[in-house]
Amino acid sequence: MAIDRHDQREILEEGEANAIGTEYLRADLLPPKSAIATKELLTSYLDLRIQFYSKQPHEKVLVIRQKTDAAQQALWNEILPFARIHQTPTMALVVSGMNDVLNSQGYVQAAWWNRIPYTAWSLMAAIAICANLLVGFGARNFEKNIGLFMIFPFVISVSFFLISDIDSPRGGVIRIEPRNLITLQKVINPKIASTE
Repeated sequence: MAIDRHDQREILEEGEANAIGTEYLRADLLPPKSAIATKELLTSYLDLRIQFYSKQPHEKVLVIRQKTDAAQQALWNEILPFARIHQTPTMALVVSGMNDVLNSQGYVQAAWWNRIPYTAWSLMAAIAICANLLVGFGARNFEKNIGLFMIFPFVISVSFFLISDIDSPRGGVIRIEPRNLITLQKVINPKIASTE
């Protein structure tokens, strides 16, 4: 369950980067002034999305979410007047691309909230306790090799650690890195690429 969720989060990060990159290109279909404003908004929105993936305290994550909501509203408000006036296939492409940008953030957020249920953790803990009790019960006649029977509880502990670490996308050792978003940021903003 944890690995499937981890893989899903990585796929959604890639999809989000593709959606933002595509809309960045489609912004050129807007009138020049609005195209520049949309690209600037997408660049700052991309920075917020990269911050979302980094390890942050809970309060900072809430601030990032609020800024993301405001940035999404600004992006939508930037293209909305032209979409209402020019109802052409080209404008529909721009609106569809912006819709993909906004939807991709929602999919990512939903995937980050989707964690292993507490009932599954309880079941795994019950199985681990029962298994350790059985091993301990069987080990009472083997005082000389007691160290050998400590391996099983250790392996169970490591397994629980790995599962919980994979299931925690923001914290822990195994995290979702926004590689695709960072690569896109370097393409969109060459100044960032030159400073590294």
